[in-house]
Amino acid sequence: MKFSALSNTNLRIITAVVIAAVIGIALLLEAYGIPYLIKPFHAIRLFAVLVALGGIYEMVKNLKNASPENIKANKIPYVLFTALLVLMTISVYFVAVKVWILLLLLMIIVGADVGAWLFGRLIGGDKMWEKLSEHKTWSGQIGGIICGTLMGVMYSLLGADIFKPELIWVGMGVALLSQYGDLTASAIKRRLGIKDFGNVLPGHGGILDRIDGWIYVLPLIWFIITH
Repeated sequence: MKFSALSNTNLRIITAVVIAAVIGIALLLEAYGIPYLIKPFHAIRLFAVLVALGGIYEMVKNLKNASPENIKANKIPYVLFTALLVLMTISVYFVAVKVWILLLLLMIIVGADVGAWLFGRLIGGDKMWEKLSEHKTWSGQIGGIICGTLMGVMYSLLGADIFKPELIWVGMGVALLSQYGDLTASAIKRRLGIKDFGNVLPGHGGILDRIDGWIYVLPLIWFIITH
């Protein structure tokens, strides 16, 4: 069956399953297989850094395709956004040393992303910031925070089988911050005049479309764990 014969929703589901499988393989390598793939890169650290670099590549590629007039008119936002992506990549290198923290963040961010998409489609309602993103709604943001928080609590129960109330606040904060990373990426895409940063992930767009929730979360977590 060709991708073109599948609905966008089915493509999103299939791609999400593949992404989850890749993350699962990386975790297995980290835990049981190959402690170091390339020193000083643990399996999870290598995977996370490569993903972040893929996001930077997509941004640079889109900038190369933009017109000189567009670049000139939006020079400062593009420079700031690219700097944020570089900071995000540096952050993930250090945060990924603590695999349990990175896994917790990924679970919350993915939960927030899925929750925002699902609640936004089911409930709809008023737009959050239509000038930046015409699809994001307040119901989606609330749903994303709820689902992200639940993922944080679930991680606590799966990891230690003990409910940790502080993870409620961690889940809420990370889920909210990840959505503003998504909004920032949407603003840049609107300036570039594109729908997605790439098409490497059918139904999801590019790598950067999937990791824009990392933009603010990872630098903040890096700052927290080093102070």
